[in-house]
Amino acid sequence: MKKRKRKKHLLNMVIIFWTTLLGVVLAGSVVFLIYYAKSGEGQETASLQERVQQEPSAVRPDAAAEGLPGQSGQGLAGWEGEDAAGQATQDGQGAAGQATQNGQGGDGQDGQEAPGKYADILSDSEYMAANGIYAKETAEEGKVTMAFAGDILFDPGYSVMSRILQRQNGIYDSISEDLMAEMRGADIFMLNNEFPYSNRGAPTEGKQFTFRAKPEYVQLLHDMGADIVSLANNHAYDYGPDAFLDTMDTLKEAGIPFVGAGNNLEEAAAPIYFIAGDIKIAVVSATQIERLDNPDTKGATDTSAGVFRCWNPDKLLEAVREVKQQCDFLVVYIHWGTESTDVPDWAQLDQAPKLVEAGADLIIGDHSHCLQPIQYINGVPVVYSLGNFLFNSRQLDTCLVKAVITEEGLESLQFLPALQKNCTTTLLHEEEKERVLSYMRSISPKASIDEEGYVTAP
Repeated sequence: MKKRKRKKHLLNMVIIFWTTLLGVVLAGSVVFLIYYAKSGEGQETASLQERVQQEPSAVRPDAAAEGLPGQSGQGLAGWEGEDAAGQATQDGQGAAGQATQNGQGGDGQDGQEAPGKYADILSDSEYMAANGIYAKETAEEGKVTMAFAGDILFDPGYSVMSRILQRQNGIYDSISEDLMAEMRGADIFMLNNEFPYSNRGAPTEGKQFTFRAKPEYVQLLHDMGADIVSLANNHAYDYGPDAFLDTMDTLKEAGIPFVGAGNNLEEAAAPIYFIAGDIKIAVVSATQIERLDNPDTKGATDTSAGVFRCWNPDKLLEAVREVKQQCDFLVVYIHWGTESTDVPDWAQLDQAPKLVEAGADLIIGDHSHCLQPIQYINGVPVVYSLGNFLFNSRQLDTCLVKAVITEEGLESLQFLPALQKNCTTTLLHEEEKERVLSYMRSISPKASIDEEGYVTAP
């Protein structure tokens, strides 16, 4: 009886031991599985965040387009370094509406760039539109590159435009690739638009040469990289008042600013301003041609449309003095001189010093259909004539003039020799480049021109 009790007691002890051991093992397994699951979830989360930062397209290719977390951590406000105003910041912090570094903002301290001196103007699009002000991006911070060319002609009845229309690539087969790159690469490129855009009007009676282009040809200005044109010349009015008004409307609709013409004298004398970086550049344009009291090309009056005439320079000098107070750098682009001579005439030599005294920082001339000298007047460069640029079939030396402008003023001026030949304009190199530069040195005793065409005071 006692033996049976002892056996039963021993069996109970074995059962309790194995039951306890099994319970411990099961409990340990459960704890291990819970820990492993949570650890794996954390690793998966970290992997997902890493992929969002390094390869956001792996999460959703179209995320950035829909404003969701996407490339470079941009998307919804507050997502990995973007503030509530939608501006990218570092460390996910920043002041409203401004990009910051290291999560700090405010008034220009601790890595925050202070707003430019023209920030108020740039924020007011209505004011800019009413005052002829345009914002421009620059290729190099703190510097504005302007390029200037002379006369162009898009009348299909004359050789240049006829050839452009015949060529497979149009304007791109009419200007050499390297020259086109210089034109389009400038922050601001300007030339002389020596004709009206219109399908209306009749040629001026008794005038030997009259020009008119179809309105759709204005697209060529965009193709050439033009940012502004002058209408202050002796052919803008060739087809009368209707075509003249059409020209201004066509340029406005195409988004091409123009100077030197308007619906009245106030508009014709008004400048165009460019704010590029933190530099405000103004351009004023006028024409001395024709030298008559009642010219074929009508001058604007207080009540009628026309070009800005400066045969009597008083109005132009007044405009230059006023505009100078509103800008950092002032360009006067002027149509003057005697055709087919490289010698500036008395009227050019008379007006140039007056324009400098009034406040011009750079004077660019055209009209003579050939190159004329460069000289410095009290430190201000005067390029008396750029010559034809893409105007006819004659073989003529021409140029592109490049000016680099900083907040301190004119940093450099460069004369790039080119050749108009067979209705094509080509940038010159090597011997031909030196030939034109040598010629310019010979007619420009009041300027120094180096082997790369950089122009300085003698």
